[in-house]
Amino acid sequence: MHKKLITACLVASVIAGCDRKAEGQTVAVVNGEEITSAELNAELSQVNVPTGFDKDKARNQVLQAMVDRRLLAQQAKTDGLDKSPEFLNKQRRANEDLLIGMLASRQLNTAQLPSPDAIAAFQASRPEMFAKREAWDLDQLFYATPTDAAALKRIADAHSLDALTAALSQSGIAFNRGKNKINTAIVPHDLYIKLSALPTGEPFIVPAGPRSVANVITGRQPAPPPPDEAKAQAVAAIRQGDGQKFMETRLKSLRGSAKIEYKDGFAPKK
Repeated sequence: MHKKLITACLVASVIAGCDRKAEGQTVAVVNGEEITSAELNAELSQVNVPTGFDKDKARNQVLQAMVDRRLLAQQAKTDGLDKSPEFLNKQRRANEDLLIGMLASRQLNTAQLPSPDAIAAFQASRPEMFAKREAWDLDQLFYATPTDAAALKRIADAHSLDALTAALSQSGIAFNRGKNKINTAIVPHDLYIKLSALPTGEPFIVPAGPRSVANVITGRQPAPPPPDEAKAQAVAAIRQGDGQKFMETRLKSLRGSAKIEYKDGFAPKK
């Protein structure tokens, strides 16, 4: 009798799912699975709708994309992919990343805004982002990073781009030349301090995987941001830094109080 009752309930549940209607807070039903207005609004908030674009058309396009995604996900479940170890591992990682992001966002949203004095001090400590922000013109050489000690020494001893091309040619290393422009606001502070102290024409080399890029600054144009923009950027940077410190402090505390056991040979090296 108990088994019959369970079976009847399951059948009723399936029938109820099939009878779901796209009404109220439900904007679509895909094979019995609802898509709610809250889900649709969350998707719309992530879409950059061009100015003047029909909002109803944009909403319908986003909803159709959600329907198509739901159909493909349902097919994947039908194929049993949601039970595979690969899916379960990726799902666990995605859930962890989402929760960590929400933890960081909650801290960011509840933290006090930096004071005017803190903003001014931060701007003074980052001249490359604010008062002394510049656009740099670069001459560049692209080449495969050598492993030969003699070639590496020739490159290190080259103090101009012409000297570097000669060193590469002498070492039999092919290279390409190019030009680029960067804004100092994207240069890490410690690196900016070093680059600012380079003699005129001195190359600085940036590794890029198996290749290297040698750069020489050939022009500098002042590009300080307007005051309101500078303030907003400073506030964002301060809050990001504070959020990172919060996460690091919280993690240190959690490590200290957690019970963690490793299989032999898997513990981190001290």
